[in-house]
Amino acid sequence: MRLLKAGKPVLSSSRLLTLSPEFDESDKVIRVGGRLRRSAELDYATLHPIVLDPSHPAVKLLIQDYDSCLHHPGPERVFAEIRRTLWILRGREAIRRHQHTCAECHRWKSRPVVPKMADLPAARLRLFKPAFYSTGMDCFGPFQVKVGRRLEKRWGIIFKCLTTQAVHLDLLTNIDADSFLMALRRFIARRGTPAELFSDQGTNFRGGEKELREAFAALSPKLQQSLAKEQIAFHFNPPAAPHFGGVWEREIRSVKQALYTTVGAQAQAEEVLRTVLIEAEGLLNSKPLGYVSSSVTDPDPVTPSLLLMGRRDGSLPQVVYPATELLSRRRWRHSQILTDHFWSSFIRYYLPGMQARQKWHTIRVNLAEDKVVMLVDPQLPRSLWPIGQVIKVHTSADGHVRSADVKIKDKVYTRPVARLVVLPAIPDDKDQPTPS
Repeated sequence: MRLLKAGKPVLSSSRLLTLSPEFDESDKVIRVGGRLRRSAELDYATLHPIVLDPSHPAVKLLIQDYDSCLHHPGPERVFAEIRRTLWILRGREAIRRHQHTCAECHRWKSRPVVPKMADLPAARLRLFKPAFYSTGMDCFGPFQVKVGRRLEKRWGIIFKCLTTQAVHLDLLTNIDADSFLMALRRFIARRGTPAELFSDQGTNFRGGEKELREAFAALSPKLQQSLAKEQIAFHFNPPAAPHFGGVWEREIRSVKQALYTTVGAQAQAEEVLRTVLIEAEGLLNSKPLGYVSSSVTDPDPVTPSLLLMGRRDGSLPQVVYPATELLSRRRWRHSQILTDHFWSSFIRYYLPGMQARQKWHTIRVNLAEDKVVMLVDPQLPRSLWPIGQVIKVHTSADGHVRSADVKIKDKVYTRPVARLVVLPAIPDDKDQPTPS
């Protein structure tokens, strides 16, 4: 200001050097000299905008006003509108700094901050245990089947071993508690009693059927009471958190793809649907675990079928024993060799591939209590997403917060951090300085 008033150029180290600044005697401000002075179509304020300091409180209020009048667009839109008459030094940086603390901008543009991917749970690493020792389960559907001349709904249920990746599929005629428990009894009779069962709480079931969610909500207490007699530990994932059960959710996609490829969208007889479902189970259990080499000298890949039925593929012939050796030590020894081969190949070729984290590599700041958050609801437009306050956080074994209890009005919802958008705190009016 002192040099320009004296008619001298600014210092070579000044940020204004490239703008060819000029001092406006009438308004007592610094304006951009620039190279556009020969334009006859532009007004004086556009040709020579006023130069402003981004750290000044009045400039911050000016940016806030422009951002509010333009309904909180991106920084480039606000920057272009301000640049018409005003030249804020490092303007883009100042606008981004404001929008980073603006509650409305966060409400319309922020995304959930997902913590670093967790370590594999103990249920995924139950080595040398029988298949389906730790099992995840979920329902999918509905599907249309023909019963006489009418159409009825059927649902599929999947049980997946979290360690060996073996799959068990069944068909539900209804989604009430009795039908679900009978499917569980059939599973136990064929595969053995699992030590622990994992499931979500029905809010992310395929198809989004309202009755499926309501039935599962009513099913949970009765299911836990029934499983207590079998000494089966039951674990619920947080609501609206399909990535907590990604192991079996991905298999549901494979099952649906196989069903739509074979039977299509047309209604089939229930027997046909059940047959295709079990054949899809055989395909999934014949899927190799880990990398499959193209070299002939490499050992055959290990599959869940190797542990379940003693051969890598259900379509391959099984070992034939002579009648004199049907109950001899040779058959028992052969089954032990197959089991040992499965676990040795599993540990050598498949388990090391589970070390890497495919996504969510960055360590994020943990969500804290009393934070104001917005619940992501894909069923609603963003303007209707509910806003609440975190009253409790749930910390995992590695110290990261992965779910939290959010209070909205008089209700408390448990949601994963991946479904929560953190909003900046609203400043209190009492903390604002009183203008003199």
